[in-house]
Amino acid sequence: MNRVRKDARGRILRIGEDQMPDGRYRFRYSGPEGERNAVYSWQLIPSDRTPAGKRQTVCLRDMEKVIAAEKADGIDGKMSRSITLDQMFLHYMEGKPGLKASTRSNYFYLYSTYIEPALGRRSIASIRYSDVRAFYVRMITSGVRMRDSRTGQYQQSRPFRVSSMDMIQAILHPVFDLAVRDGCIRSNPSDGVMRELKQSAVGRRKKRGLTEKEQAVFVAFIARTPKYQRWMPLVTVFLGTGLRVGELLGLCWEDCDFENNTISVNHSLIYRRLDGGKCQMHVTTPKTASGCRTVPMLSEVRRALLLEQERQERNGPCEITVDGRSGFIFQNQLGRLHNPSGLNRELERIRKACNRDEEKRAQLEGREPVVIPHLSAHTFRHTFCTRFCENETNVKMIQAIMGHADIATTMNIYADATEKKKKETMENLEGKIRIC
Repeated sequence: MNRVRKDARGRILRIGEDQMPDGRYRFRYSGPEGERNAVYSWQLIPSDRTPAGKRQTVCLRDMEKVIAAEKADGIDGKMSRSITLDQMFLHYMEGKPGLKASTRSNYFYLYSTYIEPALGRRSIASIRYSDVRAFYVRMITSGVRMRDSRTGQYQQSRPFRVSSMDMIQAILHPVFDLAVRDGCIRSNPSDGVMRELKQSAVGRRKKRGLTEKEQAVFVAFIARTPKYQRWMPLVTVFLGTGLRVGELLGLCWEDCDFENNTISVNHSLIYRRLDGGKCQMHVTTPKTASGCRTVPMLSEVRRALLLEQERQERNGPCEITVDGRSGFIFQNQLGRLHNPSGLNRELERIRKACNRDEEKRAQLEGREPVVIPHLSAHTFRHTFCTRFCENETNVKMIQAIMGHADIATTMNIYADATEKKKKETMENLEGKIRIC
């Protein structure tokens, strides 16, 4: 017969409970692998007082309830309270040997720069849905404390757009999923966070392409301005193919078939950050499997490419080789290849100059100016897709030309682009349908 055990106050202790000589209560139990574990508290029940000078803890009986619930759910509570998000991220990355080198490098950069300073040292079990949401909201509204990978110093980041937060979610969500599968936590605390943020108006700015008027003003400005005329071939190919920035910057002459008027998209040029923090040009496969495609060469695109070919014949071809690739079509004034961020900065300078010129012209002509909104290389891709959707009803064809892996991406642009067309169609029906 088991002897009834009591604490110093004469209260009966349950199986696994005992009181130590220093007055602390202890509960011993077996872990998932049969290992012996123990938890301690100065309180047996919530109403007990913590001795003076001792750190207040959760009472032992409440701890036992948590342990019992974790056992019932098959969760290794001790591991979940000891393993940090940093450790779980490294564990996740070890299990992804098939990741592209550029993707792996980008994951480590984003994690160490933005996530690690905010959540990295916390135990995986302590991170709740509200913690992830608060972290995302801070990034969107005011930016977060980030670590510079080169200097190791901390500074405040610029606010993120909601759309840019998908990159952070793409890292955190699978890490938490792994913790769920490993029995560390019951549910993924990042589930539904992005959906909630996208439904709200916080930091939301919908991407769009240029309108027909904006496109015409921008292209006309480049064509007539000597300072920017050298950008005409590149902008024309962007607006006439809808290529991603890396696909266009990595375009080589061997990818252009002038006999059949097609462009083969089979690789992409990226400016990748190496482990030491240094950035370097690399050639990689397109963003998705559907990114490998053949794009028809419009007559304007053909003329722009031949114009660039003539220029290289006069000034000499591009002699740069990247990962065995050579014969690149586009290069900067120094004879080097463009990198995406540098190209976007240059496009922004051209946009501002274009708007200043347009405001002067509009004032002289007594009309409202056509102001070009913020743009980047991706704006040209979005603009091409918008023009395509306005003139083509076969959505699968649009998806194939654009190289979209998910048709939902194509459909979102198609819905926006055809909204104006629907209104025009209904206006044309005015008086032609007998309603009453």
